[in-house]
Amino acid sequence: MTSPPEVQPARIPKLCSSVHDINAEKPPFGSRFLTQDSDVWTQNAWDHVPPPEDQTETINASLARQRLVPVPEDDKKNYNAKPAKYWDNFYKTNADNFFRNRKWLHLEFPELLTAAEPDAGDVTICEIGCGAGNAAFPLLTANQNPNLTIRAYDYSTHAVKLVQTNALYSSPPVGKIEAAVWDLSSPGILPPGVEPGTVDIIILVFVLSALHPDEWGKAIANIHKMLKPGGLVLFRDYGRHDLTQLRFKSGRLLEDNFYIRGDKTRVYFFELDELALIFTGSRASPAQKTSTMTEVVDEDEDNEPTSLPAPSQTASPASHTPVDTSNSGSDDTPSLPSSGLSSDVHHNLLHPLAHCPPHPLFTIEQLGIDRRLLVNRKRQLKMYRIWMQGKFRKAE
Repeated sequence: MTSPPEVQPARIPKLCSSVHDINAEKPPFGSRFLTQDSDVWTQNAWDHVPPPEDQTETINASLARQRLVPVPEDDKKNYNAKPAKYWDNFYKTNADNFFRNRKWLHLEFPELLTAAEPDAGDVTICEIGCGAGNAAFPLLTANQNPNLTIRAYDYSTHAVKLVQTNALYSSPPVGKIEAAVWDLSSPGILPPGVEPGTVDIIILVFVLSALHPDEWGKAIANIHKMLKPGGLVLFRDYGRHDLTQLRFKSGRLLEDNFYIRGDKTRVYFFELDELALIFTGSRASPAQKTSTMTEVVDEDEDNEPTSLPAPSQTASPASHTPVDTSNSGSDDTPSLPSSGLSSDVHHNLLHPLAHCPPHPLFTIEQLGIDRRLLVNRKRQLKMYRIWMQGKFRKAE
């Protein structure tokens, strides 16, 4: 007698962004739901799973271990002196086959597809930190707007060469694309071909985390200068206490939440309030931070997500409070470790950023956390990923 087929958890096709519209009454649903703990090993990914109660212990243990053996001071100076050199080496080593095309951006940020519609008119999109063009080229392929200009910039010379040697670069189907070497943290120097106030959309995905916190002010000043009034920044980056952060071994910690990878590239792990402070000069209101955990769809561990999540923590554009040094609010998720007041915010953000114009420079249209549970069924491991996502609009 044959046994009945195994019943798999219901899966709803993914049709929405990771972080829902702040004006929506209800966030959209993900596609996998863990209703019984015993089912956890039947899939390699689950939606809306909060971190476990003992996650704080795991975080504390990892951070304490890392602080025992930080990067030596002399090495810190070397890593921070010429970061572009290490990214150049990265792209020489990995060529154009390390990152998958970021097709998920079109779902996360539908503004990109709107700009690519036939009658969208003159639109300029800049991708900063373009790498091998894994966001620019999918957008160019989908483009139907003859008046769309895509500008791709990276401070790795080799990355820009990879873009310029792509067949789509020399013969785009519709619209045009230009690429050049440029450092986002250059003091007051805009990229080639860009005049102040001429860019409609800036794509800033896994870029700000590569900068030293002392460079944040120069980066935001350049972004603000490039954008038209009402221009939009589409942002995604690493979140505080992500699995990647907790896995760093001894000798990788540059300073709190800022690390050097094995390939000598740098990475910072953000909190929501840090991003609100960087772009607006104020914290996001705790009253607007809701907790709806999000999904994962595979066990890929590239330096970026390869699929699409569902909603989580959001902040309203009008919901800002002045900078203060107290920990604000809480939600239903387990409290994260804290060593004192404002430990969640980098000390550079407790006063106006150097080289940055006075705030408010942007308003927040979207700001959220994408939490995912990855499951390694063979090794019976649960792994929690955390990314930050936001949309910031330049003040008129």
